[in-house]
Amino acid sequence: MTARFARPAPPLLWSLFLPAIVFLLSACSTTAPVALRGSGDLGVVIERADGRVKIIETSGRSVLATVDGLGDLSHASVVFSRDGRHAFVFGRDGGLTKVDLLEAKIVGRVVQAGNAIGGSISHDGRLVVVQNYEPGGIKAFDADTLELLADVPAASEDGRRSKVVGLADLSGQRFIYSLFELGEIRITDFSDPRKPLTQRFAGGKQPYDALVTPDGRHYIAGLFGEDGLALVDLWQPELGSRKILAGYGRGEQPLPVYKMPHLRGWSVAGGRAYLPAIGRHEVLVVDTGTWQEVGRIAVKSQPVFAMARPDGREIWVNFAFPDNGWVQVIDTLSGQITHTLQPGRGILHMEFLSKGHEVWMSARDDNRVLIYDTATKKPIGGFDASSPSGIFFTTRAARTGF
Repeated sequence: MTARFARPAPPLLWSLFLPAIVFLLSACSTTAPVALRGSGDLGVVIERADGRVKIIETSGRSVLATVDGLGDLSHASVVFSRDGRHAFVFGRDGGLTKVDLLEAKIVGRVVQAGNAIGGSISHDGRLVVVQNYEPGGIKAFDADTLELLADVPAASEDGRRSKVVGLADLSGQRFIYSLFELGEIRITDFSDPRKPLTQRFAGGKQPYDALVTPDGRHYIAGLFGEDGLALVDLWQPELGSRKILAGYGRGEQPLPVYKMPHLRGWSVAGGRAYLPAIGRHEVLVVDTGTWQEVGRIAVKSQPVFAMARPDGREIWVNFAFPDNGWVQVIDTLSGQITHTLQPGRGILHMEFLSKGHEVWMSARDDNRVLIYDTATKKPIGGFDASSPSGIFFTTRAARTGF
């Protein structure tokens, strides 16, 4: 019997069948594609007691994922990459963690100090800078790789070191910050990241936190060691800093300070700044043209955050212990309190959606995040979270000082 062999298919037939075979094999070997998602409505909620963050989306007011392994988040803050895809989480233990919000995973982490208190990101998104309590100073990292590029100490000429507070981003790869023990304000330029240049200014007694105004022009540092604030005109930094609101509590006995106000939650709206007064149950009102006090608003307790709704019409205020279950709303047109709310126990932080129609609040002692309609002042949603504190939306990526 003569053996028969299969004849190979002509080249033309292979050219017709091969793409179909490849398609069928690839269909069998892959899973369903992950749904595409933008990053513009994403954010994170800090679960401070467990070293975790919840990734949330604001359009549906829902939790997408939980990411753990971020270390000590007892005093944590977050900045975002320019595209809103990555969150850089600064932990109290000196940890800097890069989280991919779309894939819900840690993509980089470095413990860069013994005790840290937040950080910032450059306008071009290439540098992440951390401010440290211990050993003090600031450190600059490559935002892609978290490679250390520069270590800038916060020390006097005689070697005394200082905690760094109030770090904020400026244009041109510059960052501004304050030195608590040394009473200084400094601007460090990282145009050449490995050879930073630093300017120094007098800062007053014990600056404890600071902010950059929304237009990027002024830097204001609150002072714990004296009544007043230090201000630097960033259009004219050669003029140095000057004292504003000096002696605002003159002749009055200050109350015990249970929690320091957060200046990053100060508000500038309608040509006025609304500032929590240290050791007083008041919000100070300041004309931003003259930087003179033009009024005071008595509030329920010691304010921590005084945050403007994005349109500037309202200021929402939360309070230190023992009244940290309350929130008051100030109408900026009348200067009067219009609403006193009791959303939950331990309201630590508030965050407005970018157009201001909702405000999200963390109720630490209820283990809940609460969502309120800012028009009706009524709850419209929420979800469980373990000891939630900071709430941060990716819209911060487009704002100076956040």
